Amino acid sequence: MSSTFPEIYLIRHGETEWSASGKHTGRTDIPLTAKGEGAALGLADRLKGLTFQAVWSSPSQRAFNTCTLAGFGAAAIKKLDLQEWDYGAYEGVTTKEIVAGRPGWNVFRDGCPGGEQASDVGARADAIIAALRAVAGNVLIFSSAHFLRVLAARWIGLPPDGGEHFVLDTASHLLPRG
Repeated sequence: MSSTFPEIYLIRHGETEWSASGKHTGRTDIPLTAKGEGAALGLADRLKGLTFQAVWSSPSQRAFNTCTLAGFGAAAIKKLDLQEWDYGAYEGVTTKEIVAGRPGWNVFRDGCPGGEQASDVGARADAIIAALRAVAGNVLIFSSAHFLRVLAARWIGLPPDGGEHFVLDTASHLLPRG
């Protein structure tokens, strides 16, 4: 991206029961585990000393509670476009279970029946990137893994399925640079 763009800090929410077990968690709104809350609190130290002109969060409780526990909840604006991938029929199902019935399945390539395709998620990521143009400074973004991976790919000029090249553990951050 152009040097006129801000730096974006992408933060994945803390652990939930479903993320710990590998279940796809799109629109199901479940809370952080105690471990996830502790990790979210730890983000405050990792982000200490950084200045953000904007803080944006997915409206999901797992993302917003991570944001709040990290010390940024009061400044956060919830944005619907930051929601996780809509997994449709694969909501609450593990990759292993999906691949058992659909060998070789890859969310970035194949999408989800009754849910979103990579191009749908990419369009939401592009809308976030367009909104970033109005921000003069660094932006802190709290969301979920697959959405943030697509956002990172789009930020550096890759197609949405380029998100498969990124890894983002719970309560971790990614700083993509274009």
